[in-house]
Amino acid sequence: MSDLPRKAVTRTAKLAALPLGFAGRATWGLGKRIVGESAEIVGRELQQRTADQLFKVLGELKGGAMKFGQALSVFESALPEEVAGPYRAALTKLQEAAPPMPTRTVHAVLEERLGADWRELFEEFEDKPSAAASIGQVHRAVWHDGREVAVKVQYPGAGDALVSDLSQLSRFARLLGPLIPGMDIKPLIAELKDRVSEELDYGLEAAAQQAHAEEFAGDPDVVVPAVVHQREQVLVTEWMDGVPLSEVITDGTPEQRDRAGQLLARFLFSGPARTGLLHADPHPGNFRLLPGGPEDEENWRLGVLDFGTVDRLPGGLPRPIGQSLRMTLDGEADAVYDMLCAEGFVKESIELDPAAVLDYLVPIIEPAQADEFTFTRGWMRGQAARIADPRSPAYQLGKRLNLPPAYLLIHRVTLSTIGVLCQLGATVRLRAELEEWLPGFVADKETGTGAGVAAVEAEEEQEEEESAAGA
Repeated sequence: MSDLPRKAVTRTAKLAALPLGFAGRATWGLGKRIVGESAEIVGRELQQRTADQLFKVLGELKGGAMKFGQALSVFESALPEEVAGPYRAALTKLQEAAPPMPTRTVHAVLEERLGADWRELFEEFEDKPSAAASIGQVHRAVWHDGREVAVKVQYPGAGDALVSDLSQLSRFARLLGPLIPGMDIKPLIAELKDRVSEELDYGLEAAAQQAHAEEFAGDPDVVVPAVVHQREQVLVTEWMDGVPLSEVITDGTPEQRDRAGQLLARFLFSGPARTGLLHADPHPGNFRLLPGGPEDEENWRLGVLDFGTVDRLPGGLPRPIGQSLRMTLDGEADAVYDMLCAEGFVKESIELDPAAVLDYLVPIIEPAQADEFTFTRGWMRGQAARIADPRSPAYQLGKRLNLPPAYLLIHRVTLSTIGVLCQLGATVRLRAELEEWLPGFVADKETGTGAGVAAVEAEEEQEEEESAAGA
């Protein structure tokens, strides 16, 4: 590949080829059936060819097309196995790699952003990228002080490509439906478009990553590389080795899967409480499993990368989430319904049966009911089928619920994380994490309000720091 394709007409043509290619392959499949090949064999081959083209187009285009593919990849657990199987390998590739941009382009960007003497900043710099993603690629290097670092370089024209791709994919959303049956694609694309400017701003990313690195420094469970240097579209951070979560999903031991799942759930809920930020790109390519240390190799830790998309939550996750979850578990239908109305999940013009709403919610929150819960693709598929089947009461009720803008990103991140947990097949003590970190989940005996134990401590500590700074 010579460079990131930037001309709108070229990118549009490639994206248009996806639904058109699907139609062509469907015709080819019909022809194979006419000449006597079995429906099962033809269907499997058809799906595999579609998966191959999906990866090829989205991977080559990078930009918004690849970002869409990465976001889509964490939801494959919800698809029927006969559909998900052929797509799994192709979509997983999007979590870890993409065709790299040429060395000359990398050098040109580094010279433009870091100065003509950019090589003096490094003792070593590997021209071959160690990873390539949707809007930038990463090179391994040694900083001038001897530290191993990761140098993230944004593709030239990435901004225009990102906006163009997502706009084009939005137009094709209905046609893309057959590629991933059962997925509501348009809202996913719309939410990705809303985050474009933040994704491109490496200054914001550096600030979010450094906030996490400082908060989790010395943490026994979570590791975040510190920021070393940032200048416009170049971000230099400490290097982090480890086993990519995508490899744990495919080849990990049961112990690794469970540990990764537990730490992923812990990071989802503890991050906002401790930093006021929610890491909002939870696909497996952004996580690593690291050995605990020389004396305890099996005490795996979770390494977290890529803070280009975050949700700013100064008070942590909204307290109504924890309160409504607790009341749902306690079977308080009227109280749950009142809170959903107050938060805008039920519009004023609509009236629903509180008991029916409770019946809709209870199966979804099953992982929080027991001390331990094993996340499986089968469970995820069951939930997806219940909510997506037009004949189901859950489908009819779900259509009448509303998702307020303030909860959009939180909702997607939570669903994506659950998707990854199901890919891992991890057994997780989720309730313990909710009790520890989710505001509102544990009822306060005196006031009747709720608070996550550690979340309250983190909030009090933050207030003390702010007060000291003001003094």
